[in-house]
Amino acid sequence: MELITKELEAQIPRFYTQEENEDPLAIVKLFTPDSNWTWYVIEYDPDAQLAFGYVVGLEQELGYFSIRELMGIRGPLGLRIERDLHWSPRALSQIQMEHHQ
Repeated sequence: MELITKELEAQIPRFYTQEENEDPLAIVKLFTPDSNWTWYVIEYDPDAQLAFGYVVGLEQELGYFSIRELMGIRGPLGLRIERDLHWSPRALSQIQMEHHQ
């Protein structure tokens, strides 16, 4: 599965364009089907295949992550990271509330 398609790439804001936005949209949701890690993409640099967004794993935090590296990761059962095909962009505040319930 392609984690960031050309179509999605065109929709995701570039790095630093959301700095002034207090509640940016997460355009893409990536997850491990066999563990509890999730990555929400808010900004993206297609040349470096580097994303900025909200990561839910051992901790919940904003940070940078490499799409290239995620493509090589396997979960505990050997499953690859997937893109949520049913995801609709939503505000960071809404995602954070969902993960604090």
